[in-house]
Amino acid sequence: MLKAVFFDFVGTLITKKGENITHQNIMREVLRKAGRSELDYLMVWGEYEEETGKRFRELAGKPYVRIRDVDTEALRKIAERHGFTVPEDFWEINISMHERHGELFPDALETLRSLKALSLHLGIITDSDNDYIKAHLKALGIYDLFDSITTCEDAGFYKPHPAPFMLALERAGVRPEEAIYVGDNPAKDCVGAKKVGMMSVLLDPGAERRELWRNCDFVVSGLGEVVEIVKGLMKK
Repeated sequence: MLKAVFFDFVGTLITKKGENITHQNIMREVLRKAGRSELDYLMVWGEYEEETGKRFRELAGKPYVRIRDVDTEALRKIAERHGFTVPEDFWEINISMHERHGELFPDALETLRSLKALSLHLGIITDSDNDYIKAHLKALGIYDLFDSITTCEDAGFYKPHPAPFMLALERAGVRPEEAIYVGDNPAKDCVGAKKVGMMSVLLDPGAERRELWRNCDFVVSGLGEVVEIVKGLMKK
């Protein structure tokens, strides 16, 4: 019987659009503090996204290194290119902007409340630093809805390594076959969950990852559909 539902965070509970706006505002504030407001913050943001994206793709499944360090080193590379200095409080700026601009999917809150009403364990499994995810969830007003939060910092590895999933299951006190994981990345979320015996749900609103659907047990276009899947599994 299903006892636990776990969620990824970025791209699953919060929108990529909101993340883009957040990161754009981070770059704007960084340039302001560096005294280089004349630089095009959208240009700097684009280069930053490319650099961090490349670094995090290389870290998939690897041992944990602090995300704040990865992000800072990526920005330093961009800063050297354009001749400015990364502010010492860059990570504080980062968290503050996430708190201010983070955006839940429209159906996220109702989905979480509906699942909570089913007396299920609700958890998060995310590639995040602990300070980031805690601050962000509190700012969104959903921190108290979760029974457990498991990060790559806790587990020592990035998804799709089994460690984050196994630690989350241990914290919830459930077996893999009693849990389902909802994420937006077939290669990291679906594959990682299935490696340890959990069921997986892919959130793919635009059907953009159709060629990778085979890695997932279920595919949904909105979070509200997860509730119906869960109810069906609980009946079984």
